[in-house]
Amino acid sequence: MQLTLGPVPYHWSPERWRDFHYRVADEAQVDAVVVGEAVCSKRAPFKQEHIPAVVERLEAAGKRVLHSSLILISLPRERRQTRELIESDEAEVEINDLTCLGGLAPRPFAVGPFVNVYNEAAAGFLAERGATRICLPPELPLPAVAAISAAVPQLATEVFAFGKVPLAISARCYHARAHKLTKDNCRFVCEKDPDGMPVKTLDGAGFLSVNGVQTLSASCASLLTDIPALRRAGVASLRLSPQDCDMVAVTRLFRDVVDGRSEPEEAERLLGEIYPDVPFSNGFLHGMAGHIHAGQSCALR
Repeated sequence: MQLTLGPVPYHWSPERWRDFHYRVADEAQVDAVVVGEAVCSKRAPFKQEHIPAVVERLEAAGKRVLHSSLILISLPRERRQTRELIESDEAEVEINDLTCLGGLAPRPFAVGPFVNVYNEAAAGFLAERGATRICLPPELPLPAVAAISAAVPQLATEVFAFGKVPLAISARCYHARAHKLTKDNCRFVCEKDPDGMPVKTLDGAGFLSVNGVQTLSASCASLLTDIPALRRAGVASLRLSPQDCDMVAVTRLFRDVVDGRSEPEEAERLLGEIYPDVPFSNGFLHGMAGHIHAGQSCALR
């Protein structure tokens, strides 16, 4: 079972984004890394100049590099950016919007967790058009994951195993509106929240996290205790989404559990020390409300 580091979802400074990936290249025990901007096209120019050096360093460290498309493509500049990405001969692309498909054929590609693949037919459709790997949507329960893995064996399946869960994307920017700004004049205020802006209920309970135009969960998904069941379900890779914590330490915990050097329960206790004050959840995989932490490994039923 492999580990994939997903694209940074937040608007980190260009230097922090670059140095984060440099450290991942040198120290993180992951097999693949997804780079680029997935959430907001306005953020992309900030990291663009650093991408060649980041890719070179990651590949020199033996890591597979994938380039992420945007989740929502609507503006002319977004269509232009996407066309340049999918027409590049050097980039292995991970699509997050089905409008990318037309320009990719017959080139192999990966599918990100933002494409709604909920059954075997959808996965087979993408495999027939050149998909070689797919990160399934995080809301899928384990029986559905297992069914897709078994029905389309040529497609390496991946599950979202760590990070605040992506729930929705919008053409409107909640971050800007919360600061009484417009999307066109947002002043990149989302940079003030490197782990997302918390949203609480009227009673003060954690509810959601806002990340520009994206809505995330307030809790952090952790499937550490479910790794044995995911392995039995035929899952080929686990996706770790970068959060505002020591992600190199996070990758070590997941690698130790995958390789059998650590017990899942103890690893999750240590994970709580690395990423404190954020509750863990795995409810979706158990067929329950997503914010719930079931506490035990799920079984195929």
